[in-house]
Amino acid sequence: MSDNPAELPDDPDDNATRVFVGHRELLFSVVYNLLGSVSDTEDVLQETWLAWARRVRQPHAPEIDNPRAYLVRIAVNQALARQATISRRRETYIGPWLPEPLITQVPEALDTPQAAQAMDAAESALRNESVSMALLVILETLTPLERAVFVLHEVFGYAHTEIADILGRSPSAIRQLAHRAREHVQARRPRYQADPHLQQQVTERFVAAALGGDIADLMSLLAPDVTMWTDGGGKVRSALRPVTGRDKVARLLNGYATSRLPEALDIRYRHVNGDPSAVVFSGDSPYAVMVMDLNPSNDQVTDIYLVTNPDKLSRVRLEGLHDEAALESEPVREIEPARDNEPVRDEEPDSDG
Repeated sequence: MSDNPAELPDDPDDNATRVFVGHRELLFSVVYNLLGSVSDTEDVLQETWLAWARRVRQPHAPEIDNPRAYLVRIAVNQALARQATISRRRETYIGPWLPEPLITQVPEALDTPQAAQAMDAAESALRNESVSMALLVILETLTPLERAVFVLHEVFGYAHTEIADILGRSPSAIRQLAHRAREHVQARRPRYQADPHLQQQVTERFVAAALGGDIADLMSLLAPDVTMWTDGGGKVRSALRPVTGRDKVARLLNGYATSRLPEALDIRYRHVNGDPSAVVFSGDSPYAVMVMDLNPSNDQVTDIYLVTNPDKLSRVRLEGLHDEAALESEPVREIEPARDNEPVRDEEPDSDG
């Protein structure tokens, strides 16, 4: 019998397989929010399946009363064990590291009671603002245990006593970790629910201004202290450090528009990690994913996350974006920006920015 659940036959008598597959989306969402990488998440789920299969196939093994809790405990601890390898990989990563973009469903498409009832807990969490690209970047600054406690408690609603059982810690230790993590996150990102329609409008206007060379409109959309994060992973030319400040970010974007972009682009506006975002294609190949974060008081763009590393875009498919639930926006094609401005040298932003 194959050890890969994706290749297992549809056998209703195989209870171990059915239980695992029934919880797979939840496990994926939990682990992805701990690691920010789809490939690492898939590896952890494979390890979780192997551990689960070995346990339930043991002869005379006692029955597991709560398979969901058991599987989550295995997956979370496998993810924590993988953190050392991930940390070593990040030490040699070229430029800023951003989470792998995850295309998520549009909330408006799931507003009926029937759809809401059928929606898996993982999709519900992915729709939540707390797992946006912006927050995932902040979660990278927590310790692995703090991040696990925050994700399990704040995103998935686990009680501190349940998390204590999952992590093998005392409830008092979990409460301390939760308090530190929550304070850290709230100090850097106050919780608010951005209006998705307004965020979509700002995103479309921003992309049109940035790629069309409308510097005046672009400057009006950017907050004075805006920061742009570009993740090319050393495979695509990008800034080696985050670029901060309205003028510098505008120059960097203008540099991309005037000298770095293919002649024709196909831009689709879709939800990425729950936020309205721009998914850019050159032909049938994914070129970039751009996510913007807004200031809730004035709706200016405070953070821009641009992922161009092809390894992180390998799961973005053009054919997967032609669904009825997609945002109602026409793709932007054959952009012809003005090319009379000098582009910024994007490999090394100014040291004071």
